[in-house]
Amino acid sequence: MSNKSNSSGGIGLGMTLFLIFMILKLTGYINWSWWYVTLPLWAPLSLVIILSGIMVVYKYIKRYD
Repeated sequence: MSNKSNSSGGIGLGMTLFLIFMILKLTGYINWSWWYVTLPLWAPLSLVIILSGIMVVYKYIKRYD
């Protein structure tokens, strides 16, 4: 028997961008708002919410079509 795991264990693109932006903000190289710095963390969640909303509206329209 083998005990292999399929988890990647790495950080994604969003987290990498967030860390880069945070380091640049804290060192003073960029003067962005913290909203822009944390945007890579919130963008995937926003995309899922928007796509889910579109899917619900589509199903509702299709139901009464």
